Amino acid sequence: FTEEKLGQAEKTELDAHLENLLSKAECTKVWTEKIMKQTEVLLQPNPNARIEEFVYEKLDRKAPSRINNPELLGQYMIDAGTEFGPGTAYGNALIKCGETQKRIGTADRELIQTSALNFLTPLRNFIEGDYKTIAKERKLLQNKRLDLDAAKTRLKKAKAAETRSSQLNSARLEGDNIMVNFSHMLNFLHVKWLKSEQELRITQSEFDRQAEITRLLLEGISSTHAHHLRCLTDFVEAQTTYYAQCYQYTLDLQRQLGSFPSNYLSNNNQTSGTPVSSTLSNVIGPSVMASTSSLVVTPPSTVSDLKESSGSRKARVLYDYDAANSTELSLLADEVITVFSVVGMDSDWLMGERGSQKGKVPITYLELLN
Repeated sequence: FTEEKLGQAEKTELDAHLENLLSKAECTKVWTEKIMKQTEVLLQPNPNARIEEFVYEKLDRKAPSRINNPELLGQYMIDAGTEFGPGTAYGNALIKCGETQKRIGTADRELIQTSALNFLTPLRNFIEGDYKTIAKERKLLQNKRLDLDAAKTRLKKAKAAETRSSQLNSARLEGDNIMVNFSHMLNFLHVKWLKSEQELRITQSEFDRQAEITRLLLEGISSTHAHHLRCLTDFVEAQTTYYAQCYQYTLDLQRQLGSFPSNYLSNNNQTSGTPVSSTLSNVIGPSVMASTSSLVVTPPSTVSDLKESSGSRKARVLYDYDAANSTELSLLADEVITVFSVVGMDSDWLMGERGSQKGKVPITYLELLN
């Protein structure tokens, strides 16, 4: 091996087909490792959690169940909504969002389990099983090739030595003792040459057999690719199911929340009553702005008439409003309340009445009825 590296010995080259198979196997191993590791990062972004799972796997023990991020967020939202009060609009919305987040967390857990079983496990089995066998046989093939090259070198040296000895023996030399010594030397070199030839045949046979074993293993890489393709399809199906579930959960939540975007806009405008700025339009997108712009209600001209008179009017509530203090009245979307003006009240507010409950209500949340 050292003489090969130094360019002092010949090297038996593998056939092109076997070289291509070896290159394909190495390429498969490298990319399988990269895909497997990055998939693990995708499914579990926390490196400490991945290390913990790896340790438990090596110890052949089941890792303890751990709450994931969506489930934790959902629990926080539910606890906050419970403390704020399920009867309030904000508290009720928090509880609904929390329940949805917990359902998303469950779907995320199912995605991880399905992907680990149907995608990561086959990839890991290839790296830790099939490829290790290929690497072992490839190493044996390398050793057999080195043995073969060494046998070729020894045979070549034996032939060269015999040739030189024959040339010396044919020369005219004086003395019987010298001739006898050369004759013994020739016999010794001939025996050595025959032994080298026999050794070459044995090493050539062992090399050919090992090359065939390695070739058969490497040809299985095509089957490995086909198997990994089926696993990849299962992974994509698991992702499709997960994202479809998340979309359905959030869509249902959006329907439950109803006018949540308009609440967001109205809270920003309840003190000024001015239209939404272009900056907000750039932030949340023109499509959302278009769908909610009709919900931003400016005080109608009849409001000034109502303030100047001492009478009352019916008004429809446009969207939910949570009272900031005891002087205000909480509102629910689409309910009808009675409103009237009180002398000295801020121009952006009216006094609202619902049964025995009274309190200030923002004008921008109301639509006066005829």
